[in-house]
Amino acid sequence: MGYRAPPMDWQIVFTLALVSLALTAMVRELAAPDLILMATLVCFGVSGILTPAQTFAGFANPVVAAVGALFMVSAALRETGALELTLGRVLGRFGGVRRSMLRMVAPVAALSAFLNNAPIVAMMTPAVIDWGRRYRTPASQFLIPLSYASILGSVTTIIGTSTILTVVGLVNAAGLPAWSFFEPAPVGLLIAMAGLLYLVFVAPGRLPVRMDDAEELDERTREYTAAMRVTEGSPLDGMTVEEANLRALPGLFLVEIDRGAHLITPVGPGEALRSGDILVFAGVLGTIIDLQRIRGLEPAAPEQLIQSLPGGRNRPMVEAVVSASSPLIGQSVKQSNFRSVYDAVVIAVHRNAERVQGKIGDIVLRPGDTLLMQCAPEFMRLHRNSRDFYLASELPGANPPAFERAGMALAILVGMVFAVSVAGLHISIAAFVAVAALIATRCLSAAKARNSVDWSVLITIGCGLGIADAMDESGAARFVAQGLVGSVGALGPLPTLIVIYLLCLAMAETLHHNAAVAIMFPIALAASRQLEVSHEPFVMTVAIASACAFAFPISYQTHLIVYGAGGYRFREFLRVGLPLDAICMAVAILAIPRVWPF
Repeated sequence: MGYRAPPMDWQIVFTLALVSLALTAMVRELAAPDLILMATLVCFGVSGILTPAQTFAGFANPVVAAVGALFMVSAALRETGALELTLGRVLGRFGGVRRSMLRMVAPVAALSAFLNNAPIVAMMTPAVIDWGRRYRTPASQFLIPLSYASILGSVTTIIGTSTILTVVGLVNAAGLPAWSFFEPAPVGLLIAMAGLLYLVFVAPGRLPVRMDDAEELDERTREYTAAMRVTEGSPLDGMTVEEANLRALPGLFLVEIDRGAHLITPVGPGEALRSGDILVFAGVLGTIIDLQRIRGLEPAAPEQLIQSLPGGRNRPMVEAVVSASSPLIGQSVKQSNFRSVYDAVVIAVHRNAERVQGKIGDIVLRPGDTLLMQCAPEFMRLHRNSRDFYLASELPGANPPAFERAGMALAILVGMVFAVSVAGLHISIAAFVAVAALIATRCLSAAKARNSVDWSVLITIGCGLGIADAMDESGAARFVAQGLVGSVGALGPLPTLIVIYLLCLAMAETLHHNAAVAIMFPIALAASRQLEVSHEPFVMTVAIASACAFAFPISYQTHLIVYGAGGYRFREFLRVGLPLDAICMAVAILAIPRVWPF
């Protein structure tokens, strides 16, 4: 007699139908993923398949807490400039997409073998975005490979990803021989190498190239003149203009260097910088703001003026247009006593279709001039409706980093990594301790810590865990898995191994990696015993297939981190991830039976 499928009750039918509808809605982008998954989860609660406690248990999972805390850690590293000083240097100068891709994915994969990949991606994402903006390279070509590289590296050891750690726990619970630290390495290294080659040589042609043309055109028509001072003890002191990367900033031109009695113009790439130099730039707004994030540069306004502004690092950056009735007209910035009158310091000036010459303080203002100012916190409340200015608006994210606290932030990060990798502290606890330390040492304010969390990511992860529980509780996952494995078991171990890989991959893509492991591990073990072959290739297949899921952005937290940041669409993940799924499967199916024979 042939294989007969187990009976299917209403809960299984309802669960499979609801999950199919949710997947269809996400593929067609009918709503945001977090909204679709939340609606699906609530339906499981209403139907009674999940109890109220089970419905929302996913939000109590340590993974959700860890990802939220890691957003805060990442924000602190950005606020202090630590990212720019460390991981931001990995990419270096833009040398073509493939060369820059290699410079990024190789170290990320190596680090992910020993560290949890979520914090690596969370920390690198803003650095890649800033790097892309600086070199006029779309970050959308690098963020998906960033997530993929972190997963490829994580399958080479047992601590790189929670998915393989879950397998290790199940192996121990089943009384099987314990895994060594590098147990997955023989196949994991092959998969990592094949995957990285794909990312460097094939993926760039399949990734979206997304630049906001309207924004770029607007910036090109708004060229500012700004002056920056090389500070005392600056790391730029003694560097040439080219070594300091001041020629590579997009949309920016170094007009002249004012060195006291000596004015250097034009400025050659080999010109050495000195402390106290006044660098006069002409360029677009975004890059003018980025100048303040370079360690060793400060606005060239007299230091006492900047320091006398209230608000410390919370001083906002404001853009305002000089009105036709403003008393500033006909006066230079210096003559107008700008600091005393407005509690603000002019950083840069834009004049339509004209490059403004001279030092900022000597520029005589005209109607329509746009001023970029560093202001006291009360400026917008006092002057938003002032007749002196048109269109005053605060620029978000324009505060210069607190470089003096970068060392402290890095030390706290190293302590967090040590506590997780050596002391065995759970990543969720270690991350929250790190956040507390970052706030206590003023590397990050409590308000910015709260605002740095992407709540849609946490909602998606929490809902995904609940839906995985519903698949298990209803018997739907076991029904599908047992039916498919049972139908091909008579063909031998290799076809069964392929079916197990495909089932694990499908569950990891659509639900959650650890849910795929939990459901498929006992089925794989039972299949090996039924076929009277070694359990090792089947268990390793569950581990690799459940970890190597790249096509669905909801399948893994690192994908979710870059999903919104890169402005990706669902089908773009499919376009890049499906070939990588196939490559990893081909390598695994060929290598696993040879390393661990049936």
